[in-house]
Amino acid sequence: MIDITRELSAGHPVWPGDTPFTLEQVAEIGPGSPANVLRLDTTTHLGSHLDAPWHYAAEGGRLGVVGLELLIGEAMVLDVTGEGAVDVDALPAGPLPRRVLLRTGQPEHWDAFPEFRRLAPALIKELGRRGVELVGTDAPSVDALGSTDLPAHQACFRNGIVIVEGLELSRVEPGRYRLICLPLRIPHADASPVRAVLEPLG
Repeated sequence: MIDITRELSAGHPVWPGDTPFTLEQVAEIGPGSPANVLRLDTTTHLGSHLDAPWHYAAEGGRLGVVGLELLIGEAMVLDVTGEGAVDVDALPAGPLPRRVLLRTGQPEHWDAFPEFRRLAPALIKELGRRGVELVGTDAPSVDALGSTDLPAHQACFRNGIVIVEGLELSRVEPGRYRLICLPLRIPHADASPVRAVLEPLG
Protein backbone atom coordinates (compact mmCIF):
# COMPACT_ATOMS: atom_id res chain seq x y z
CA MET A 1 0.00 0.00 0.00
CA ILE A 2 1.04 3.60 -0.64
CA ASP A 3 -0.07 6.02 2.05
CA ILE A 4 -1.22 9.25 0.37
CA THR A 5 -2.34 10.93 3.60
CA ARG A 6 -0.48 14.00 4.83
CA GLU A 7 1.25 13.46 8.16
CA LEU A 8 -0.10 15.71 10.90
CA SER A 9 2.09 17.30 13.53
CA ALA A 10 2.27 20.54 15.50
CA GLY A 11 2.30 23.53 13.20
CA HIS A 12 0.73 21.76 10.22
CA PRO A 13 -0.59 24.64 8.10
CA VAL A 14 -4.33 25.09 7.62
CA TRP A 15 -6.33 27.35 5.34
CA PRO A 16 -5.55 30.96 6.38
CA GLY A 17 -7.94 31.97 9.14
CA ASP A 18 -9.07 28.40 9.88
CA THR A 19 -8.65 26.62 13.22
CA PRO A 20 -5.00 25.59 13.77
CA PHE A 21 -4.09 21.97 14.45
CA THR A 22 -3.17 21.40 18.10
CA LEU A 23 -2.69 18.36 20.32
CA GLU A 24 -2.74 19.15 24.03
CA GLN A 25 -2.04 16.62 26.74
CA VAL A 26 -4.81 16.75 29.31
CA ALA A 27 -3.88 13.67 31.36
CA GLU A 28 -0.57 11.91 32.05
CA ILE A 29 0.08 8.47 33.46
CA GLY A 30 0.95 8.92 37.11
CA PRO A 31 -0.69 9.55 40.46
CA GLY A 32 -4.39 10.03 39.87
CA SER A 33 -4.34 9.12 36.17
CA PRO A 34 -4.10 5.60 34.70
CA ALA A 35 -3.72 6.82 31.09
CA ASN A 36 -2.27 9.44 28.78
CA VAL A 37 -4.99 11.50 27.06
CA LEU A 38 -4.66 14.17 24.38
CA ARG A 39 -7.19 16.74 23.25
CA LEU A 40 -7.42 17.39 19.50
CA ASP A 41 -8.49 20.83 18.25
CA THR A 42 -8.59 21.63 14.56
CA THR A 43 -10.63 22.28 11.42
CA THR A 44 -12.62 19.65 9.53
CA HIS A 45 -10.53 20.65 6.49
CA LEU A 46 -7.24 19.47 7.96
CA GLY A 47 -4.52 18.03 5.72
CA SER A 48 -5.94 15.30 3.49
CA HIS A 49 -9.69 15.77 3.69
CA LEU A 50 -12.99 15.18 1.94
CA ASP A 51 -15.41 18.05 1.31
CA ALA A 52 -19.11 17.33 1.67
CA PRO A 53 -21.26 19.14 -0.95
CA TRP A 54 -22.84 21.22 1.85
CA HIS A 55 -19.47 22.87 2.42
CA TYR A 56 -19.83 24.88 -0.81
CA ALA A 57 -23.53 24.55 -1.74
CA ALA A 58 -26.33 25.39 0.68
CA GLU A 59 -28.55 22.80 -1.00
CA GLY A 60 -25.83 20.14 -0.96
CA GLY A 61 -25.76 17.14 1.35
CA ARG A 62 -23.56 16.86 4.40
CA LEU A 63 -20.86 14.25 4.84
CA GLY A 64 -23.30 11.41 5.42
CA VAL A 65 -24.51 11.54 1.79
CA VAL A 66 -21.09 10.45 0.45
CA GLY A 67 -21.28 6.68 0.09
CA LEU A 68 -18.41 4.37 0.92
CA GLU A 69 -18.73 2.68 -2.47
CA LEU A 70 -17.44 5.88 -4.10
CA LEU A 71 -14.49 6.13 -1.71
CA ILE A 72 -13.17 2.62 -2.38
CA GLY A 73 -12.34 1.42 -5.89
CA GLU A 74 -10.31 1.96 -9.03
CA ALA A 75 -8.66 5.35 -9.44
CA MET A 76 -6.32 6.93 -11.96
CA VAL A 77 -3.42 9.14 -10.84
CA LEU A 78 -2.48 11.79 -13.40
CA ASP A 79 0.67 13.92 -13.38
CA VAL A 80 -0.51 17.47 -14.12
CA THR A 81 2.50 19.43 -12.87
CA GLY A 82 2.89 22.79 -14.55
CA GLU A 83 1.81 26.40 -14.29
CA GLY A 84 -1.57 28.04 -14.05
CA ALA A 85 -4.91 26.32 -13.69
CA VAL A 86 -5.19 22.61 -14.46
CA ASP A 87 -7.36 22.51 -17.57
CA VAL A 88 -8.91 20.01 -19.98
CA ASP A 89 -5.68 19.50 -21.93
CA ALA A 90 -4.21 17.73 -18.87
CA LEU A 91 -6.54 14.78 -19.38
CA PRO A 92 -5.51 11.72 -21.40
CA ALA A 93 -7.59 10.32 -24.21
CA GLY A 94 -9.65 7.23 -23.49
CA PRO A 95 -11.91 6.13 -20.66
CA LEU A 96 -11.44 7.26 -17.09
CA PRO A 97 -12.45 5.44 -13.90
CA ARG A 98 -14.94 6.96 -11.45
CA ARG A 99 -12.05 8.40 -9.42
CA VAL A 100 -9.26 10.66 -10.71
CA LEU A 101 -6.39 11.97 -8.56
CA LEU A 102 -4.31 14.92 -9.77
CA ARG A 103 -0.63 15.24 -8.87
CA THR A 104 0.01 18.95 -9.33
CA GLY A 105 3.52 18.99 -7.86
CA GLN A 106 2.99 19.64 -4.14
CA PRO A 107 5.84 18.47 -1.87
CA GLU A 108 5.62 15.71 0.72
CA HIS A 109 5.58 18.18 3.65
CA TRP A 110 4.10 21.65 4.05
CA ASP A 111 6.17 23.82 6.36
CA ALA A 112 3.92 26.78 5.53
CA PHE A 113 0.67 27.18 3.63
CA PRO A 114 1.67 26.47 0.02
CA GLU A 115 1.14 28.11 -3.33
CA PHE A 116 -0.88 25.72 -5.49
CA ARG A 117 -2.62 25.09 -8.81
CA ARG A 118 -6.38 25.46 -8.96
CA LEU A 119 -8.65 23.36 -11.19
CA ALA A 120 -10.42 24.99 -14.11
CA PRO A 121 -14.23 24.60 -14.18
CA ALA A 122 -13.92 23.34 -17.76
CA LEU A 123 -11.76 20.48 -16.48
CA ILE A 124 -14.41 19.59 -13.90
CA LYS A 125 -17.14 19.67 -16.55
CA GLU A 126 -15.14 17.34 -18.80
CA LEU A 127 -14.45 14.94 -15.92
CA GLY A 128 -18.18 14.83 -15.22
CA ARG A 129 -18.97 14.24 -18.89
CA ARG A 130 -16.58 11.28 -18.86
CA GLY A 131 -18.19 9.67 -15.82
CA VAL A 132 -15.81 10.79 -13.06
CA GLU A 133 -17.52 11.06 -9.64
CA LEU A 134 -14.53 11.82 -7.39
CA VAL A 135 -11.64 14.18 -8.03
CA GLY A 136 -8.65 14.37 -5.71
CA THR A 137 -5.80 16.85 -5.66
CA ASP A 138 -2.56 17.21 -3.74
CA ALA A 139 -3.33 20.92 -3.37
CA PRO A 140 -5.17 22.32 -0.34
CA SER A 141 -8.12 23.35 -2.54
CA VAL A 142 -9.54 22.94 -6.03
CA ASP A 143 -10.06 26.74 -6.08
CA ALA A 144 -7.58 29.58 -5.81
CA LEU A 145 -6.68 31.13 -2.48
CA GLY A 146 -8.93 34.15 -1.99
CA SER A 147 -11.66 32.96 -4.34
CA THR A 148 -15.10 34.05 -3.15
CA ASP A 149 -17.27 32.35 -5.79
CA LEU A 150 -15.46 28.97 -5.72
CA PRO A 151 -15.98 28.15 -9.41
CA ALA A 152 -14.31 24.73 -9.30
CA HIS A 153 -16.24 23.70 -6.20
CA GLN A 154 -19.46 24.86 -7.86
CA ALA A 155 -18.59 22.97 -11.05
CA CYS A 156 -18.08 19.84 -8.95
CA PHE A 157 -21.51 20.32 -7.38
CA ARG A 158 -23.20 20.79 -10.77
CA ASN A 159 -21.50 17.68 -12.15
CA GLY A 160 -22.02 15.44 -9.10
CA ILE A 161 -18.30 15.14 -8.30
CA VAL A 162 -17.01 14.65 -4.75
CA ILE A 163 -13.82 16.53 -3.79
CA VAL A 164 -10.79 15.23 -1.88
CA GLU A 165 -8.09 17.82 -1.18
CA GLY A 166 -4.61 17.84 0.33
CA LEU A 167 -3.49 14.36 -0.75
CA GLU A 168 0.21 13.48 -0.62
CA LEU A 169 1.05 12.25 -4.12
CA SER A 170 4.71 13.21 -4.45
CA ARG A 171 5.90 9.58 -4.45
CA VAL A 172 3.08 8.17 -6.58
CA GLU A 173 3.69 7.26 -10.21
CA PRO A 174 0.90 7.99 -12.69
CA GLY A 175 -1.30 5.00 -13.36
CA ARG A 176 -4.22 2.97 -12.11
CA TYR A 177 -4.66 2.01 -8.48
CA ARG A 178 -7.27 0.90 -6.00
CA LEU A 179 -8.15 3.84 -3.77
CA ILE A 180 -9.29 3.55 -0.16
CA CYS A 181 -10.22 6.97 1.20
CA LEU A 182 -12.19 6.93 4.45
CA PRO A 183 -13.47 9.98 6.38
CA LEU A 184 -14.50 9.98 10.00
CA ARG A 185 -18.11 8.92 10.52
CA ILE A 186 -19.52 12.37 11.34
CA PRO A 187 -22.54 12.49 9.01
CA HIS A 188 -23.59 16.09 9.75
CA ALA A 189 -20.15 17.60 9.12
CA ASP A 190 -19.13 19.82 6.21
CA ALA A 191 -15.88 17.87 5.74
CA SER A 192 -13.60 15.37 7.42
CA PRO A 193 -9.93 14.42 7.46
CA VAL A 194 -9.36 11.13 5.64
CA ARG A 195 -6.88 8.28 5.74
CA ALA A 196 -6.18 7.58 2.08
CA VAL A 197 -4.11 4.76 0.58
CA LEU A 198 -3.49 3.37 -2.89
CA GLU A 199 -2.95 -0.23 -3.93
CA PRO A 200 -1.29 -0.73 -7.34
CA LEU A 201 -3.39 -2.66 -9.85
CA GLY A 202 -2.01 -5.25 -12.21
